[in-house]
Amino acid sequence: MAEQSRGEQRTGLLNGFAAYGMWGLVPLFWPLLKPAAPAEILAHRMAWSLVFVAVALVFVRRWAWAGELLRQPRKLALVVLASAVITVNWGIYIWAVNSGHVVEASLGYFINPLVTIAMGVLLLKERLRPVQWAAVGIGAAAVLVLTVGYGRPPWISLTLAFSFATYGLVKKKVNLGGFESLAAETAIQFLPALGYLLWLSAQGESTFTSEGAGHSALLASTGIVTALPLVCFGAAAIRVPLSTLGLLQYMAPVFQFLLGVLYFGEAMPPERWAGFALVWLALALLTWNALRTAHRTARLRSGLPTGATAGAAVVVAGSGTVTEAEAGVAAEAAAGSEAGTGVRGAAAGSAPVEA
Repeated sequence: MAEQSRGEQRTGLLNGFAAYGMWGLVPLFWPLLKPAAPAEILAHRMAWSLVFVAVALVFVRRWAWAGELLRQPRKLALVVLASAVITVNWGIYIWAVNSGHVVEASLGYFINPLVTIAMGVLLLKERLRPVQWAAVGIGAAAVLVLTVGYGRPPWISLTLAFSFATYGLVKKKVNLGGFESLAAETAIQFLPALGYLLWLSAQGESTFTSEGAGHSALLASTGIVTALPLVCFGAAAIRVPLSTLGLLQYMAPVFQFLLGVLYFGEAMPPERWAGFALVWLALALLTWNALRTAHRTARLRSGLPTGATAGAAVVVAGSGTVTEAEAGVAAEAAAGSEAGTGVRGAAAGSAPVEA
């Protein structure tokens, strides 16, 4: 059993590295789709993602959730909202990469945990610990430094961060699995995307059939590029601790940043390095706080009597008093896009399909 458990963890880690590695290397893919414009690439991504996910769902025979979703108008409205927000996220990201802003795009996913914290405070009335307030303050200072460095607010980064944080918040409320969620969202995106592609073709501006079979295959493969990392993420999420996923998530923006600087040769003047350094300092504080909280929570839970009901035992953690149910949330806070933030209502453990 122990050997099987170690094998499962190794499989989970490999899938985690694969998922975040693919998301981190995806800036190499979008330029291959030129001369297609970002809007055409986005439309193909939305359309082909549905095709790929639908085939996968037919193979695994998971359709019961669709009928349940259609019978819940409020939940369906949230899926529509998630679909709209992720469309903005995808579109800005593709445009940023193909316009020479890979570094600024990577910054968006570095600051996403800080934005998630801010949304938790403003929208969900969450209370933060001093370390988390310090991280938010450092993140705000970083944005000011980068605004000076760029000569404008880093709007690409902020749009990506806020759109994905909003997407995560909505997905948390919808509570669908990764594949099911992507299927529902791309089903909503499909008709507008198909209509736009047909309009482009009628205008003679579509590149799908005018640039050769290789170009057409690359455009069609946007569905695989979107869904395959999600498959690996799902395999990792059920096999490795959430705190491990919370650390692995930083692979993607790190790879994107390195590609922007080393491969695409984007400029990094001193003030930009200073801004990024502040962001990394804020993330280091969040990660340290998350790991400490997860470790403390594990110790507290291991000391509870067998059969204790959630909320029955009250334990002292830090400066506050929390129930077992509340303490159990702390371990989850290291996962997904809110690594270690302590924000309970946002996207803990949601699959990041942003890149």
